[in-house]
This record gives sequence, C-alpha cells and structure tokens, in this order.
Amino acid sequence: MAAEAYAIPGGPDAIVEFIGVYDADASLRGELAYWVGARLGRRHCSLCEITHGLFTRRAEWTRSASELPAPFVAHHRDDAPDDVVAFAAGHWPIVVARRGHGDLEVVLDAERLDTLAGSPEALYDALVAALDAPM
Repeated sequence: MAAEAYAIPGGPDAIVEFIGVYDADASLRGELAYWVGARLGRRHCSLCEITHGLFTRRAEWTRSASELPAPFVAHHRDDAPDDVVAFAAGHWPIVVARRGHGDLEVVLDAERLDTLAGSPEALYDALVAALDAPM
C-alpha cells in the first residue's frame, strides 16, 4: 500500500510521494558541521529533529513513515532532485508532495515544521491531512 498514490480514485492529482529536504548537506563534512552546530545551538533543522535522534534515524519515524499511504523520501539540500531544489528555492527544511502529473506543492514549510515540535506522530498526522486536503 505504501507505494500507491492516495487521492480521489486514480487520476493525475493523486499524491504519489512526499519529499522532505533537510537543511543540511549530505557530505560527511556537511553532516558533521550540522551535528556540531546543532549541539552548540547554532544550527537548526526541524525536519532533522523529527526524523533523527542523536546519531540515527528515529525508530518511531521509520514506523510511522512505513504506514503512510504515499512514500516519504528524504534528501539533504545538496542531493535532492533538481526539480525539488528549484521549487523550494532555498527554503529549507521543507516537505513537498509530488502529484501524479508531476506537479509539486508545499506540504510543510520550515515554520510549520517547527510547530510539530520534533514529533514523528505530528509529522505523520500532517502528511495524512495533506492527502485529504483539496488541491
């Protein structure tokens, strides 16, 4: 069920995936810089805080993500798909939805992600709500 699109039956308007982009780079140097900066209070990525613990992905997020009707794929800002990078225009972190026809739309911007207060359950609920929201 996780790979199927969710929307009014069929059609190109169905959300086929959620794409989260962290406000961090994927390189070892980028990961280390983010980790140290976060510990020192100089860096903040609310999406990172929801999906990851101190060193690894949070088990409760892995469980929640596996239950979503549309897959959730996470990227760092330097390894995200080109169309997502262009669409986000440097506004990280962000979660976007890709519709069956390829269009992207913002589901959760940085401000909204902050309101989730690091909760995997709140992220799950927000994504499910996006599936039910009209376009």
